[in-house]
Amino acid sequence: MLDKLKWRYATKKFDKTKKVSTVDLNTLKEAVRLTPSSYGFQAYKVVNVENPEIREKLREASYNQSQITDASNIFVFCAYTDFTDKDVDDFISLNASERNQSLDELQNFSNALKKDMNNRTPESKKIWLSRQPYIALGNLMTTAASMGIDVCPMEGFDAARYKEILLKDERDLLPVCIAAIGYRSPEDTLQFKPKVRKPVGELFLDV
Repeated sequence: MLDKLKWRYATKKFDKTKKVSTVDLNTLKEAVRLTPSSYGFQAYKVVNVENPEIREKLREASYNQSQITDASNIFVFCAYTDFTDKDVDDFISLNASERNQSLDELQNFSNALKKDMNNRTPESKKIWLSRQPYIALGNLMTTAASMGIDVCPMEGFDAARYKEILLKDERDLLPVCIAAIGYRSPEDTLQFKPKVRKPVGELFLDV
């Protein structure tokens, strides 16, 4: 597995002629779905963008970065901007259904979740929610590397413009990060350069 992590890098130039197969794409989607999240809320959605015309617009909103149009797929991770009592109720209902429990059995859990959400300030909640998609992004990159698929994580884009293009009717979602997915071009010289990382002794503090 470490060999795969050494192999991966943030691909800057994708091979436009190579597409991720439907089978592999579904595996990557499932990896995102299985990602852990705080409380298991999965308080985000992921937009899989394949439409060329939409991707041209997104490229303009991404400072003309070529990955947006050249990669096989673009996953746009969008965080909830709020998490309400109704969201908790929906989450509890899903738990009850999947685990064959009654809502009464989960009432204390529901109350605790609502108390936590309602005790947070709107700003602190928004910050907390904005971090959740990054866990899924990391899981996606690791899974993709294990499959020999390249991913470039990206934050360089106009979130307001992305929302206008992709999420006109989704008031409570905000794009926070992107994954360009595909296969590296032979012309991307970055793939031949050594990976630069701090040594373990400098990165970790053992106490």
